[in-house]
Amino acid sequence: MSKPLAAPPLPAATPDATAPTVRRRLAALLYEAVILFGIVFLAGYLFSTLTQQRNGLTHHNLLAAWIGLVVGVYFVWFWTHGGQTLPMKTWRLRIVGADGAPVSVGRAVVRYVLAWLWFLPPLALHPMLGLRVPQTLVIAGVWFVLWAASGRFDSQRRFLHDRLAGTRVVAVVR
Repeated sequence: MSKPLAAPPLPAATPDATAPTVRRRLAALLYEAVILFGIVFLAGYLFSTLTQQRNGLTHHNLLAAWIGLVVGVYFVWFWTHGGQTLPMKTWRLRIVGADGAPVSVGRAVVRYVLAWLWFLPPLALHPMLGLRVPQTLVIAGVWFVLWAASGRFDSQRRFLHDRLAGTRVVAVVR
């Protein structure tokens, strides 16, 4: 009986590995949003079934925490097991440490938490300032564009959360 073939180990990215364009990273982010729609739907369905939630306002804070945890587990798992989610594989991107080594669980968790800075600051202004939805959407759009622009000003095209977490996205060359 023959042994099953093991996947070859992933080569470490070199410190001078090619940084993908911001446009390519944003395209992968859009694809990631499609995948996350399904994950969030299933997590929400599981939560509402197990808690017998009959109203969307019942346990809504627990539901938000649950979905944040599920999405966090999704990203941390894939970033620490090969450095790529399915959209990242499609767009040939990989998460590595600043030194090119694979990302540790701790660093992946820090990156996930810091990546929420893409969305949370403008959304936090909504209740704090009593903004209307159109105003909040404009602020969120401006914030998103500014955050994405941060990748253009870094020599390795890292977004701010990558710089803070000590990670970077590299192009996978085949």
